[in-house]
Amino acid sequence: MNKAELIDAMAEGAGLSKADAKKALDSFISATTGTLKSGGRVSLVGFGSFGVSERSARTGRNPQTGKEIQIPAKKVVKFKAGAELAGSVN
Repeated sequence: MNKAELIDAMAEGAGLSKADAKKALDSFISATTGTLKSGGRVSLVGFGSFGVSERSARTGRNPQTGKEIQIPAKKVVKFKAGAELAGSVN
């Protein structure tokens, strides 16, 4: 499902216009991004939680040449599914 399909599904499920569903989705994405940028965490009970974790610097290997390369440390976004979501998928 892509963003346009998600907007269509949200509009149909909530009885909203597609424009209102797009505004709601964009607002959710913006609020989530802002919270994660500031180091916070977004938890949606039953669905899951988004958080930021640190990935340390490490040594990697270029698969084409076999030469070792240094991979710098960075922050990554992680999602952990909630029990309700995980249960409904299985």
